[in-house]
Amino acid sequence: MKDDRFRLHYHLMPPIGWMNDPNGLIQFKGDYHVFYQHYPFEPRQGPMHWGHAKSADLVHWEHLPVALAPSEPYEMDGSGSAGGCWSGSAVEENGKLALIYTAHVDGNHPVEVQCLAVSRDGIRFEKETDNPVIAGPPQNEVFGFRDPKVWKHGDTWYLVIGCGKDGKGKALLYQSADLCEWRCIGAAAESDGTMGDMWECPDLFPLGDDGRHVLIISPMNLGATKTMYVSGTFDYETGILTSGYKERLDYGYDFYAPQTLIDDQGRRILIAWMNIWGSSMPERADNWLGAMTIPRELKLEQDGTLRMLPVSELSKLRGTHHSVADRTIEAGVDLRLSAVRGDALEIVAEFDVNASDAESFGIRLRVSPDGNQYTEIGYRTDERTLFVDRTRSGIGDGGVSEVAVTPKEDGRLKLHLFLDRSSVEIFANNGVKTMTNRIYPDPDSLGVVLFSSGGNALLDAFEAWELKSIW
Repeated sequence: MKDDRFRLHYHLMPPIGWMNDPNGLIQFKGDYHVFYQHYPFEPRQGPMHWGHAKSADLVHWEHLPVALAPSEPYEMDGSGSAGGCWSGSAVEENGKLALIYTAHVDGNHPVEVQCLAVSRDGIRFEKETDNPVIAGPPQNEVFGFRDPKVWKHGDTWYLVIGCGKDGKGKALLYQSADLCEWRCIGAAAESDGTMGDMWECPDLFPLGDDGRHVLIISPMNLGATKTMYVSGTFDYETGILTSGYKERLDYGYDFYAPQTLIDDQGRRILIAWMNIWGSSMPERADNWLGAMTIPRELKLEQDGTLRMLPVSELSKLRGTHHSVADRTIEAGVDLRLSAVRGDALEIVAEFDVNASDAESFGIRLRVSPDGNQYTEIGYRTDERTLFVDRTRSGIGDGGVSEVAVTPKEDGRLKLHLFLDRSSVEIFANNGVKTMTNRIYPDPDSLGVVLFSSGGNALLDAFEAWELKSIW
């Protein structure tokens, strides 16, 4: 059916209407909760609500009633057609679930304030009578003041909130004893002039056992770079993050506003919006829009680089298994894997780069019967560059996304792929680089092809699983 053609098999997406930023990621009373920016009436950005879903295993999701809807003067204008409950985060306090969010109304002064809503059961929320709990930015003439991310250190609550000032993105740091009265400490971090003029959705957290911290941001007006991270040391006395490393977080087109949670296994788990502002978003024609990435576990390396890995629970989705080993892919001869077909697949492929003389090689997914439609995931050996080419992917936006990836010490390149009807997520060399892209092919484009050009490529191993739907 038309309205199912791009619906995903195992990703969180709205039942209807619009979805963007993940909000309020938390594990509460044993379940994982994801809230998200939602307009339930149309597949467009309207007055923002907080959609809500929960999961016992990070794989199977249950939609819950809308958690927040604009209802107060600090959330909506007189017509009720503008404003909304914008992005924020969630924490647990004394057995209650608290949401801290930005209320946004164009024309208000200030436009954006920070608010609090609390729930005993994690489903029905009551807004604080003394909202807003942060009545405006600490300085005039800031560019944005939104997306609070809250955490507790010792007996004190902290939050970072995104803004811009004098052409530089900033993550402002606040402190509170009770979630209601907040004091601005200053900027925990700010752009060095190369990291965007406003930072949306900041998320500051410790990672690993040595006290190092990571700040994830979604910088505005930075071209193709839509998300970044900086890693370093955070001093709670000064409230300053000393950065030791910075890099783009994901190198695909469709990855924005990531947020993390810490779970009862001690894992730092990230979920992002799997779309991007300004793209064509063809699912809109089917009365829904937006999806979340698969959950990813974060690991911080000694050199400060961040790795993202698909959470292990996703293996529950695996069905029929296919494998290929020790295969030479000859130059110019496409190798169609006739047994491997589908629009919901997990693939792990390992190539021996050192033993290959190809100029480029890789995998084509969602290949049409005539071979003219496909999404190409390839590797250029001389440039040491991984790329995703959507030129022939279907009706959505085209373009080639790419990232430098060095083969592992043994000369091999490992690609871990998750295909889900209208999305492809790639984890290269155990998550040292990731690429996330939406694609919109025809329903009968289901083939998988291996290719090589300018020489032969050696495939060491190829495993594929057909993945079950969670819906």
